[in-house]
Amino acid sequence: MKLYTEPELSFEQQNKIGVLLVNLGTPDAPTAEAMKPFLKRFLSDARVVELPKMLWYPILYGVVLPLRPKVSAANYARVWLKEGSPIKFFTEKQTAGVRERLPSSLFIEYAMTYSEPSIAQAIAKLKAAGVGRLLVVPLFPQYASSSSGGALDKVFKELQQQRNQMSVRTVSRFYNHEGYINALADQIHHYREQHGVGDKLMFSFHGIPLKQHQAGDSYPNECRATAKLVAEKLGLSEQDYVVSFQSRFGRGKWIEPSTQTLFNQLPRQGVKKLDVVCPGFVSDCVETMEEIAISGREEFYAAGGEVYHYIPCLNANADWLDALVDVIKENLLGWLKYDLEDLK
Repeated sequence: MKLYTEPELSFEQQNKIGVLLVNLGTPDAPTAEAMKPFLKRFLSDARVVELPKMLWYPILYGVVLPLRPKVSAANYARVWLKEGSPIKFFTEKQTAGVRERLPSSLFIEYAMTYSEPSIAQAIAKLKAAGVGRLLVVPLFPQYASSSSGGALDKVFKELQQQRNQMSVRTVSRFYNHEGYINALADQIHHYREQHGVGDKLMFSFHGIPLKQHQAGDSYPNECRATAKLVAEKLGLSEQDYVVSFQSRFGRGKWIEPSTQTLFNQLPRQGVKKLDVVCPGFVSDCVETMEEIAISGREEFYAAGGEVYHYIPCLNANADWLDALVDVIKENLLGWLKYDLEDLK
């Protein structure tokens, strides 16, 4: 294993504190050509697809990569912003908001697990700035091996190549953090005040294969816990909301119930007005803007629904940024015990 050559900095210069926010990633453009390398990196990760390579790679290279990029690119094209990729745009705004709320002595960067700026690039940048103590915050409130786990794997891989390794702390989840719950409940409340209250509120989370949950992944439990806490804040009963899971891929069994199945079933059960929110995403992206806000609306109306509201993700919501800063502060207290006055 080849170790990095360390920058020539004094001890004081190498002892600064950095925070690395990590999101999943995005293609560089809404085209099949840009989509293919992104999908290759994403679907080659054993955290994402837990199949032996000898079984999965012929499918990936023979079927998925030749066919899927064109379909996925068309979905991205429907939601692409003038500023570029939605998830990158909102992650940049969140990073800027965190910087504004924390002392300039802390170095704040963001990275993407499967695109640029990569985790390797961000860590190298922080290291060059003299960061010797690093807090890593994957921007996934509920822990899943395929999201937070994949991000942290790449952080640890980079650390393995450092001769003078950083001290590192990680935040693997914050699904029940009071600030996050309050910001999410307020976002839903204010939206419904402006647009009306549906017959039911759907909490749609990204799905995972059932086998991953059975193997010990606590993700669906944390999703349901988040929904319950938010529902309590909103004063909702169990009959007022439903938890579901979206974005299925492949033929294996996934955790239930399916968001897409419910879009077809709920109108027949008397739910004509539906509000949908995606608490597992802190930034709007193709999975929320195309799959839920656009295609979900079409499916619900086709099944007999009459009113459909998609409630946007937290994005650059000020209360959410305050909550994210609280998560950071709470996990830095040990390192900053002599500098607490700077963070008040």
